[in-house]
Amino acid sequence: MPVSTTLTEMFSPEGPSLRELAVQALSSVEHGYDLLAPKFDHTPFRTPDAVLDAVAAALARTGPYATGLDLCCGTGAGVEVLARVCRESVTGVDFSAGMLSVARERVRPVGDPAAHPDGRPSVSWVRADARALPFRPAFDLVTSYGAFGHFLPEELPGLFAQVRSALRPGGCFAFPVLAPPRPSSPAFWALLGFDAVMRVRNALWRPPFVMYYRAFRLGDVRRELERAGFRVELEALPEFGRRGDGSPRARLVRAVKP
Repeated sequence: MPVSTTLTEMFSPEGPSLRELAVQALSSVEHGYDLLAPKFDHTPFRTPDAVLDAVAAALARTGPYATGLDLCCGTGAGVEVLARVCRESVTGVDFSAGMLSVARERVRPVGDPAAHPDGRPSVSWVRADARALPFRPAFDLVTSYGAFGHFLPEELPGLFAQVRSALRPGGCFAFPVLAPPRPSSPAFWALLGFDAVMRVRNALWRPPFVMYYRAFRLGDVRRELERAGFRVELEALPEFGRRGDGSPRARLVRAVKP
């Protein structure tokens, strides 16, 4: 959940009601997102435009790329970013048919004429589980936004191996990571409470709904990426500034396939 938003946004007239959220939370992850899809862009779960724009700017500094894949693409916000930095084709992959349906309707990527002199890149959508990607090594760039909380720590090696198998040699897996909130901040306790509620829910109810915001730790992630054969680089996203100790508030992880 982005730290710049609040749970109260969920209950705006455009967002899901408390009853709808309860039904979604008691479903499987896939069915829950199918139900949430029509209102997903009006919840705090959507990656904020500020994060998307910062990542696009960072990728533009090392691009353009030929082909891009957005992993767990949801309603397509990350696909729109890829359309700004890829010249030939962009693919969004998600296992929720409902999210893909909304993405097909709302995404009308308009490429930068300087980057796309022959027009905007082609866009396609694929329904698939990120843990079993149906792709050959065809992509120069893979991105993902806010989806890693849906994978348990023991699933990360397999997930990263799947991403590596979809990248061409020299290809890059890039995703933003926000600095964790301090224990003195309300956001820290909100995320801690959310994860605790989800663990209790999954202990008492089936099917499970895996969604843990505090399980994706940068140190562990970097180690697993390196074990999967990536060369990992970290780039501060200057748009978000730095914390009191000088550390970046947000970073872009670049994991390069040798």
